[in-house]
Amino acid sequence: MQRKTQQRENIQAVLKDAARPLTVHEVLERASKNVPSLGIATVYRCVKALIEAGDVSLVEIVGEPLRYETAHLAHHHHFVCDACKKVFDVQGCVAVSTLVPHGFTLRAHEIVLYGVCASCG
Repeated sequence: MQRKTQQRENIQAVLKDAARPLTVHEVLERASKNVPSLGIATVYRCVKALIEAGDVSLVEIVGEPLRYETAHLAHHHHFVCDACKKVFDVQGCVAVSTLVPHGFTLRAHEIVLYGVCASCG
């Protein structure tokens, strides 16, 4: 079991409160408001430990930096803003099982939407 630290708890709170996936640099920017001495290496170590503990999930979008979000979210998809490059959660899911060829078994799926967010639009 990992030792709880102020840094790790702060990073976990930042990811929980973000309401969208964050890059390591976004996590550092937000978390350093409460822990000014926080460094990028510590953020990487804490995020890795939180992933290993099952508390944080990795969000991989082709051509984008890795992002992280709390692991305790319901199934959802993501929206990438072409202007600000932020990634947002999209709640709900379309019935993709109707697209699976006959005789195939669907294991998982990911949908990424691209466009311009409300702030940039």
